[in-house]
Amino acid sequence: MFDDSQILVGQITGSKGAKGRLSLLLSRANRHGLIAGATGTGKTATLQGLAEGFSAAGVPVFLADVKGDLSGLSQEGRVDERIGQRLKTMGIEDFEPQGAPVVFWDVFGQQGHPVRATVSDLGPLLLGRLLNLNDVQAGVLNLAFTVADEEGLLLLDLKDLRALLAFVSEHAQELQASHGNVSTASVGAIQRSLLLLEQQGGAKFFGEPMLDIGDLMRQDSGRGVVSVLAADKLMQSPQLYASLLLWLLAELYENLPEVGDLRKPKLVLFFDEAHLLFKDSPKALVDKVEQVVRLIRSKGVGVFFITQNPLDIPESVLGQLGNRIQHALRAYTPRDQKAVRAAAETFRSNPRLDTVKVIQEVGVGEALVSLLDEQGAPGIVQRALIRPPCSRLGPANAGERAACMAKSPIGGVYDETTDRESAYEKLTGRMGAATGATAGDGKTSSKWSRGPAAQAEAPSAGGGILGSVLGSVLGTGQQPAPTARGGRQPQSIGTMVGRSIVRSIATQIGSQIGRQIIRGVLGSVLKGR
Repeated sequence: MFDDSQILVGQITGSKGAKGRLSLLLSRANRHGLIAGATGTGKTATLQGLAEGFSAAGVPVFLADVKGDLSGLSQEGRVDERIGQRLKTMGIEDFEPQGAPVVFWDVFGQQGHPVRATVSDLGPLLLGRLLNLNDVQAGVLNLAFTVADEEGLLLLDLKDLRALLAFVSEHAQELQASHGNVSTASVGAIQRSLLLLEQQGGAKFFGEPMLDIGDLMRQDSGRGVVSVLAADKLMQSPQLYASLLLWLLAELYENLPEVGDLRKPKLVLFFDEAHLLFKDSPKALVDKVEQVVRLIRSKGVGVFFITQNPLDIPESVLGQLGNRIQHALRAYTPRDQKAVRAAAETFRSNPRLDTVKVIQEVGVGEALVSLLDEQGAPGIVQRALIRPPCSRLGPANAGERAACMAKSPIGGVYDETTDRESAYEKLTGRMGAATGATAGDGKTSSKWSRGPAAQAEAPSAGGGILGSVLGSVLGTGQQPAPTARGGRQPQSIGTMVGRSIVRSIATQIGSQIGRQIIRGVLGSVLKGR
């Protein structure tokens, strides 16, 4: 059923005079693929079967577990009456229930090893899209990154970025001549977006140790390790989910060497809910995604997109997906009917098959399949029964997940965050030095030395929920302590700057404090292009 050259996908059925099996050639897996179909038609089982097939062939896999049931890949499946009948119908006699070697990942660190990237690694373009900044705000963010480079300031986590933005705002007049105008309103808007991102838990994605892509390309006793990203909670922040996946794609593209066409890929990625990667993206951005998808195959990486409707994928990207498995589509509306016709037209036609009709008739566990042949040409579309996976259909329980985590080959590598000296610490030090210099002779040593350590000693913005939230983001949230005479101690420079930031954010945040932030995707691919 599995070997090191191909993966059994399904058994041809429903075509007069046609018979045989359909297999995905590993040498053509880097030409990417599409798994599509309406909810409940069997996409997850198809994805799971392909993932364990790649693993059995020694190919590492990364996939996003959107519904939480792909954790069953780690557990041995069982042959019930339904699966037994399917195996009999397909004539499969070498079916062996077994789990795959799995490593669990989770941005929030609850259901797997944490996944992190640094602010610098994302870059201003992807971060600007993530924060849904307009052109002016994105320009200010890009300016801030430029200042960080000039000043030798590392941007690792969100407190570094907040400190840098406050620094830029404080020195707006001095920066104007060499860098252009710095709008304090734009700085406040960026700070507000960062606050909302942090409220959603997005801050956990930023920091160190950063994910090493080499840890996604491991083997275990000759089998490829399947990296499962827990995305059920992450999907509550869809733009963060999309940005993470596309950042990963960009990282692989930028760091892996050119290898050309291999006998089998070095890594295969499965991107579920693929429409989120392109939603509300401008054409220039989609063009860059299409470029990366087209070129990353020469790095030995295959990408499979999973979505309900093929129309969710831009044509320029859809044209790069050579291996296609189309489960049933339902045509209830004119748009649905258009989608059915469009999906049917993307296949190489089969004179024995009415593709438009069959695409609405195939049952659960059936699909229309077209795979690339040895020359890279698409095969004619065939109706097929899809092979059931050898691993469990359904989620692993908490104990089973914990057992996998306990024997993880990267246990302890990412579990604890590190916080080395970066922008926040350096700006805090400069503020302290500037305060000391001012106390001594009333002057600062340089035009930058009076810069704020944005969040060093920021007080609360006031009472209530808003005050406590802003206080927690920008500092201790405490008012200056009373002096022995019952008055208030003089405020430090950091405190005054912190209050200024709080006022700037508070005037703009308004009713949006409870809204979910909508962010963009894939700026990192544009980095250095």
